[in-house]
Amino acid sequence: MYKKILIPLDGSKRAEAILPHVEECALCFDSKIIFLEIIEPLYVYAPSHGYMPQLELERYKQEILIPKIEAYLANLEGKFSEIKIAAKSIIEEGPVVSTIIKVAEREGVDLIAMASHGRTGLSHVFYGSVAAGVLHRIDRPLLLIRAVDR
Repeated sequence: MYKKILIPLDGSKRAEAILPHVEECALCFDSKIIFLEIIEPLYVYAPSHGYMPQLELERYKQEILIPKIEAYLANLEGKFSEIKIAAKSIIEEGPVVSTIIKVAEREGVDLIAMASHGRTGLSHVFYGSVAAGVLHRIDRPLLLIRAVDR
């Protein structure tokens, strides 16, 4: 039923709340897992210098950010591999919602699984919701769980 499952992550424990649900699903359907982490466009402002030059941002991304994400995703791949679930990782750059949809289409996934941070009220208005954005634009099943703080 679900041969490929896309899991968008952001490195947070809240986002990882979806992993036990996906693990069960993958074991039931012999699914392949695709972990996705998205790097949003970086803009850094330092009051004394203005915006950080693009060259410095690129160096930060290449030398610090991407290796950190690669290690995080490799760790998850290893954990899933130990329980005989095939997994691969993708790192993409761009706006989060449209990038999730683009990767889902490109990879031919049957299911997108993610945790919602459960924002409501003004925080939802100001920050938006990745889950809501994906839900309203995707053409395939979405497994969504609400992550709670512990």
